[in-house]
Amino acid sequence: MSTPTPTPSTPVWLITGCTSGFGRSIAFESLSRGHKVIATARNSSRLVELKAAGAAVMDLDVTSDDETLAQKMAEANEVYGRITHVVNCAGYILEGGVEEASNKEVFDHYNTNVLGTFNVARAVTKYLRAAAAAVPGGQQVALANFGSLGSWWSGAGVAHYCSTKFAVSGLTEGLAEELKPFGIDVCVIEPGYTQTGFLARGAGGDGGGGGGDHRVVTERKIAAYEGTAVAAVHDALEAYNGKQPGDVDKSAKVIVDVLTKDGVAKGREVPVRLALGTDTLEVIRKKCEETLRLIGEWEEISRSTMRDEN
Repeated sequence: MSTPTPTPSTPVWLITGCTSGFGRSIAFESLSRGHKVIATARNSSRLVELKAAGAAVMDLDVTSDDETLAQKMAEANEVYGRITHVVNCAGYILEGGVEEASNKEVFDHYNTNVLGTFNVARAVTKYLRAAAAAVPGGQQVALANFGSLGSWWSGAGVAHYCSTKFAVSGLTEGLAEELKPFGIDVCVIEPGYTQTGFLARGAGGDGGGGGGDHRVVTERKIAAYEGTAVAAVHDALEAYNGKQPGDVDKSAKVIVDVLTKDGVAKGREVPVRLALGTDTLEVIRKKCEETLRLIGEWEEISRSTMRDEN
Protein backbone atom coordinates (compact mmCIF):
# COMPACT_ATOMS: atom_id res chain seq x y z
CA MET A 1 0.00 0.00 0.00
CA SER A 2 1.37 3.40 -0.94
CA THR A 3 1.61 6.22 1.58
CA PRO A 4 0.25 9.73 0.90
CA THR A 5 2.13 11.60 -1.80
CA PRO A 6 4.29 14.39 -0.33
CA THR A 7 4.05 17.96 -1.57
CA PRO A 8 5.74 18.61 -4.94
CA SER A 9 8.65 20.39 -3.29
CA THR A 10 9.42 17.64 -0.77
CA PRO A 11 12.48 15.56 -1.71
CA VAL A 12 11.94 11.80 -1.76
CA TRP A 13 15.15 9.86 -1.16
CA LEU A 14 16.05 6.29 -2.09
CA ILE A 15 19.24 5.31 -0.29
CA THR A 16 21.13 2.01 -0.43
CA GLY A 17 23.37 0.62 2.30
CA CYS A 18 21.49 2.22 5.18
CA THR A 19 22.46 -0.12 8.02
CA SER A 20 25.58 1.89 8.82
CA GLY A 21 27.99 4.58 7.71
CA PHE A 22 27.08 7.17 5.11
CA GLY A 23 23.79 5.57 4.11
CA ARG A 24 22.46 5.65 7.66
CA SER A 25 23.64 9.20 8.34
CA ILE A 26 22.28 10.60 5.07
CA ALA A 27 18.93 8.96 5.76
CA PHE A 28 18.69 10.46 9.25
CA GLU A 29 19.81 13.88 8.01
CA SER A 30 17.17 13.87 5.28
CA LEU A 31 14.46 12.83 7.72
CA SER A 32 15.48 15.61 10.11
CA ARG A 33 14.65 18.13 7.35
CA GLY A 34 11.17 16.76 6.78
CA HIS A 35 12.13 14.89 3.64
CA LYS A 36 10.75 11.46 2.76
CA VAL A 37 13.19 8.56 2.84
CA ILE A 38 13.09 5.03 1.47
CA ALA A 39 15.95 3.33 3.31
CA THR A 40 17.20 0.04 1.94
CA ALA A 41 19.48 -2.81 2.93
CA ARG A 42 19.74 -6.43 1.99
CA ASN A 43 18.06 -7.19 5.30
CA SER A 44 15.75 -4.30 6.13
CA SER A 45 15.00 -5.75 9.58
CA ARG A 46 18.26 -4.06 10.59
CA LEU A 47 16.76 -0.63 9.86
CA VAL A 48 14.58 -0.49 12.96
CA GLU A 49 15.85 2.93 14.11
CA LEU A 50 15.32 4.51 10.69
CA LYS A 51 11.84 3.04 10.47
CA ALA A 52 11.02 4.43 13.91
CA ALA A 53 12.28 7.85 12.74
CA GLY A 54 9.80 7.83 9.84
CA ALA A 55 11.66 6.16 6.97
CA ALA A 56 10.00 3.62 4.73
CA VAL A 57 12.27 0.58 4.64
CA MET A 58 12.66 -2.19 2.11
CA ASP A 59 14.92 -5.11 1.26
CA LEU A 60 17.24 -4.40 -1.64
CA ASP A 61 20.18 -6.44 -2.90
CA VAL A 62 21.98 -4.24 -5.42
CA THR A 63 23.47 -7.33 -7.09
CA SER A 64 20.02 -8.69 -8.05
CA ASP A 65 19.10 -9.45 -11.66
CA ASP A 66 17.47 -6.86 -13.93
CA GLU A 67 13.94 -8.17 -13.45
CA THR A 68 14.18 -8.14 -9.66
CA LEU A 69 15.68 -4.66 -9.57
CA ALA A 70 13.01 -3.34 -11.94
CA GLN A 71 10.36 -4.72 -9.60
CA LYS A 72 12.10 -3.21 -6.56
CA MET A 73 12.37 0.24 -8.14
CA ALA A 74 8.70 0.13 -9.13
CA GLU A 75 7.85 -0.82 -5.55
CA ALA A 76 9.99 2.03 -4.19
CA ASN A 77 8.42 4.55 -6.55
CA GLU A 78 4.95 3.51 -5.37
CA VAL A 79 5.73 4.37 -1.74
CA TYR A 80 5.46 8.15 -2.23
CA GLY A 81 4.50 8.31 -5.90
CA ARG A 82 7.93 9.47 -7.02
CA ILE A 83 11.66 9.37 -6.30
CA THR A 84 13.68 12.59 -6.56
CA HIS A 85 17.04 11.76 -4.95
CA VAL A 86 19.03 8.53 -5.09
CA VAL A 87 22.23 7.82 -3.17
CA ASN A 88 24.16 4.60 -3.80
CA CYS A 89 26.08 3.87 -0.59
CA ALA A 90 26.33 0.06 -0.57
CA GLY A 91 29.93 -1.13 -0.78
CA TYR A 92 32.93 -2.51 1.08
CA ILE A 93 36.72 -2.73 0.93
CA LEU A 94 38.68 -5.81 -0.12
CA GLU A 95 42.15 -5.74 1.40
CA GLY A 96 45.06 -7.85 0.16
CA GLY A 97 47.62 -8.05 -2.61
CA VAL A 98 46.36 -8.44 -6.17
CA GLU A 99 47.96 -11.89 -6.36
CA GLU A 100 46.41 -12.92 -3.07
CA ALA A 101 42.80 -12.34 -4.10
CA SER A 102 40.70 -15.15 -5.55
CA ASN A 103 38.55 -14.79 -8.65
CA LYS A 104 35.43 -14.99 -6.50
CA GLU A 105 36.64 -12.37 -4.02
CA VAL A 106 37.38 -9.95 -6.86
CA PHE A 107 34.10 -10.66 -8.64
CA ASP A 108 32.06 -10.19 -5.46
CA HIS A 109 33.88 -6.91 -4.78
CA TYR A 110 33.20 -5.48 -8.23
CA ASN A 111 29.70 -6.92 -8.24
CA THR A 112 28.74 -4.86 -5.20
CA ASN A 113 30.88 -1.72 -5.51
CA VAL A 114 30.65 -1.13 -9.26
CA LEU A 115 28.03 -3.31 -10.92
CA GLY A 116 25.62 -2.97 -7.99
CA THR A 117 25.89 0.81 -8.02
CA PHE A 118 25.04 1.04 -11.69
CA ASN A 119 22.43 -1.72 -11.52
CA VAL A 120 20.48 0.61 -9.24
CA ALA A 121 21.27 3.67 -11.36
CA ARG A 122 19.97 2.00 -14.52
CA ALA A 123 16.83 0.68 -12.86
CA VAL A 124 15.86 3.96 -11.18
CA THR A 125 16.66 6.44 -13.96
CA LYS A 126 13.22 6.29 -15.61
CA TYR A 127 11.62 7.30 -12.31
CA LEU A 128 14.02 10.21 -11.89
CA ARG A 129 13.20 11.36 -15.43
CA ALA A 130 9.51 11.18 -14.60
CA ALA A 131 9.98 13.16 -11.37
CA ALA A 132 11.97 15.86 -13.19
CA ALA A 133 9.31 16.18 -15.89
CA ALA A 134 6.24 16.08 -13.64
CA VAL A 135 6.60 19.54 -12.07
CA PRO A 136 6.30 22.74 -14.15
CA GLY A 137 9.73 24.29 -14.28
CA GLY A 138 11.29 20.99 -13.28
CA GLN A 139 11.63 19.10 -10.01
CA GLN A 140 15.09 19.19 -8.43
CA VAL A 141 16.31 15.64 -9.03
CA ALA A 142 19.69 14.08 -8.30
CA LEU A 143 21.56 10.80 -8.39
CA ALA A 144 24.75 10.32 -6.34
CA ASN A 145 27.22 7.44 -6.28
CA PHE A 146 30.01 6.85 -3.81
CA GLY A 147 33.56 7.09 -4.99
CA SER A 148 36.38 7.70 -2.55
CA LEU A 149 39.75 9.23 -1.90
CA GLY A 150 40.64 5.93 -3.60
CA SER A 151 39.12 7.25 -6.83
CA TRP A 152 42.33 9.30 -7.16
CA TRP A 153 44.97 7.10 -5.57
CA SER A 154 45.73 3.39 -5.57
CA GLY A 155 48.36 1.46 -3.70
CA ALA A 156 49.57 -1.88 -2.42
CA GLY A 157 47.03 -3.94 -0.52
CA VAL A 158 44.02 -1.89 -1.60
CA ALA A 159 44.34 -1.90 -5.39
CA HIS A 160 41.11 -3.80 -5.92
CA TYR A 161 39.11 -1.41 -3.76
CA CYS A 162 40.64 1.70 -5.30
CA SER A 163 40.04 0.35 -8.79
CA THR A 164 36.34 -0.09 -8.00
CA LYS A 165 36.22 3.55 -6.94
CA PHE A 166 38.13 4.66 -10.06
CA ALA A 167 35.43 2.84 -12.03
CA VAL A 168 32.54 4.39 -10.10
CA SER A 169 33.90 7.91 -10.57
CA GLY A 170 34.56 7.36 -14.27
CA LEU A 171 31.16 5.86 -14.95
CA THR A 172 29.46 8.60 -12.96
CA GLU A 173 31.11 11.32 -15.06
CA GLY A 174 29.70 9.71 -18.20
CA LEU A 175 26.28 9.20 -16.64
CA ALA A 176 26.18 12.87 -15.63
CA GLU A 177 26.50 13.91 -19.26
CA GLU A 178 23.83 11.40 -20.34
CA LEU A 179 21.24 12.53 -17.78
CA LYS A 180 21.85 16.28 -17.86
CA PRO A 181 19.36 16.87 -20.72
CA PHE A 182 16.60 15.44 -18.53
CA GLY A 183 17.30 17.82 -15.63
CA ILE A 184 18.90 15.14 -13.47
CA ASP A 185 22.01 16.17 -11.54
CA VAL A 186 24.57 13.39 -11.18
CA CYS A 187 27.41 13.45 -8.67
CA VAL A 188 30.10 11.14 -7.37
CA ILE A 189 30.87 11.69 -3.69
CA GLU A 190 34.55 11.15 -2.88
CA PRO A 191 35.11 11.10 0.89
CA GLY A 192 38.40 10.59 2.65
CA TYR A 193 38.89 8.47 5.76
CA THR A 194 35.68 9.00 7.71
CA GLN A 195 34.88 7.52 11.08
CA THR A 196 32.37 4.79 10.27
CA GLY A 197 32.54 1.01 10.56
CA PHE A 198 34.13 0.83 7.11
CA LEU A 199 37.59 -0.29 8.30
CA ALA A 200 36.22 -2.84 10.75
CA ARG A 201 36.90 -6.44 9.85
CA GLY A 202 33.72 -8.19 8.79
CA ALA A 203 31.88 -10.17 6.16
CA GLY A 204 31.27 -7.74 3.34
CA GLY A 205 29.79 -7.84 -0.08
CA ASP A 206 26.20 -8.54 0.87
CA GLY A 207 25.08 -6.13 -1.81
CA GLY A 208 22.82 -4.02 0.33
CA GLY A 209 24.91 -2.57 3.12
CA GLY A 210 23.78 -5.11 5.73
CA GLY A 211 27.29 -6.01 6.85
CA GLY A 212 28.81 -4.72 3.63
CA ASP A 213 30.29 -1.60 5.19
CA HIS A 214 33.27 -3.56 6.40
CA ARG A 215 36.79 -4.48 5.48
CA VAL A 216 37.25 -7.94 4.04
CA VAL A 217 40.75 -9.42 3.98
CA THR A 218 41.65 -11.89 1.25
CA GLU A 219 41.49 -15.47 2.46
CA ARG A 220 44.82 -16.33 0.87
CA LYS A 221 47.98 -14.76 2.31
CA ILE A 222 51.26 -15.26 0.44
CA ALA A 223 54.43 -15.34 2.54
CA ALA A 224 56.42 -13.47 -0.12
CA TYR A 225 54.48 -10.29 0.72
CA GLU A 226 55.44 -10.32 4.39
CA GLY A 227 57.48 -7.22 5.15
CA THR A 228 56.34 -5.46 1.95
CA ALA A 229 53.95 -2.57 1.37
CA VAL A 230 51.02 -5.01 1.29
CA ALA A 231 51.66 -6.00 4.90
CA ALA A 232 52.32 -2.38 5.88
CA VAL A 233 48.91 -1.30 4.53
CA HIS A 234 47.24 -4.05 6.55
CA ASP A 235 48.89 -2.82 9.74
CA ALA A 236 48.04 0.80 8.90
CA LEU A 237 44.35 0.05 8.33
CA GLU A 238 44.18 -1.91 11.58
CA ALA A 239 45.72 1.02 13.46
CA TYR A 240 43.55 3.64 11.72
CA ASN A 241 40.23 1.90 12.37
CA GLY A 242 38.20 4.10 14.71
CA LYS A 243 40.64 7.00 14.36
CA GLN A 244 39.62 8.32 10.95
CA PRO A 245 39.50 12.15 10.94
CA GLY A 246 36.31 12.60 8.90
CA ASP A 247 32.94 13.14 10.60
CA VAL A 248 30.17 11.13 8.94
CA ASP A 249 27.32 13.28 10.28
CA LYS A 250 28.97 16.54 9.15
CA SER A 251 29.55 14.90 5.78
CA ALA A 252 25.91 13.82 5.55
CA LYS A 253 24.75 17.40 6.14
CA VAL A 254 26.96 18.66 3.30
CA ILE A 255 25.80 15.85 1.00
CA VAL A 256 22.12 16.61 1.59
CA ASP A 257 22.79 20.34 1.13
CA VAL A 258 24.63 19.74 -2.14
CA LEU A 259 22.09 17.34 -3.63
CA THR A 260 19.18 19.64 -2.73
CA LYS A 261 21.08 22.86 -3.54
CA ASP A 262 20.37 24.15 -0.06
CA GLY A 263 22.34 25.32 2.99
CA VAL A 264 26.05 25.58 2.19
CA ALA A 265 25.26 24.76 -1.45
CA LYS A 266 22.47 27.30 -1.95
CA GLY A 267 22.93 29.09 -5.26
CA ARG A 268 25.43 26.49 -6.49
CA GLU A 269 25.11 23.74 -9.06
CA VAL A 270 25.64 20.10 -8.09
CA PRO A 271 29.29 19.25 -8.89
CA VAL A 272 30.10 16.14 -10.90
CA ARG A 273 32.70 15.28 -8.23
CA LEU A 274 32.26 16.21 -4.57
CA ALA A 275 35.47 15.77 -2.56
CA LEU A 276 34.97 15.53 1.20
CA GLY A 277 37.76 15.85 3.76
CA THR A 278 41.17 17.50 3.87
CA ASP A 279 42.83 14.16 3.16
CA THR A 280 40.93 13.81 -0.11
CA LEU A 281 41.86 17.35 -1.11
CA GLU A 282 45.53 16.63 -0.43
CA VAL A 283 45.43 13.38 -2.43
CA ILE A 284 43.73 15.05 -5.41
CA ARG A 285 46.20 17.94 -5.48
CA LYS A 286 49.16 15.57 -5.23
CA LYS A 287 47.76 13.33 -7.95
CA CYS A 288 47.22 16.27 -10.31
CA GLU A 289 50.71 17.66 -9.65
CA GLU A 290 52.36 14.26 -10.14
CA THR A 291 50.38 13.62 -13.33
CA LEU A 292 51.32 16.99 -14.82
CA ARG A 293 54.97 16.38 -13.92
CA LEU A 294 54.84 12.90 -15.46
CA ILE A 295 53.38 14.01 -18.77
CA GLY A 296 55.86 16.85 -18.85
CA GLU A 297 58.77 14.40 -18.50
CA TRP A 298 57.42 12.20 -21.29
CA GLU A 299 55.79 14.84 -23.49
CA GLU A 300 58.34 14.70 -26.32
CA ILE A 301 58.08 10.93 -26.57
CA SER A 302 54.29 11.04 -26.31
CA ARG A 303 54.11 13.54 -29.18
CA SER A 304 56.41 11.41 -31.33
CA THR A 305 53.67 8.81 -31.82
CA MET A 306 51.51 11.06 -34.00
CA ARG A 307 51.24 10.53 -37.76
CA ASP A 308 53.38 12.81 -39.91
CA GLU A 309 51.44 15.68 -41.43
CA ASN A 310 51.10 15.63 -45.23
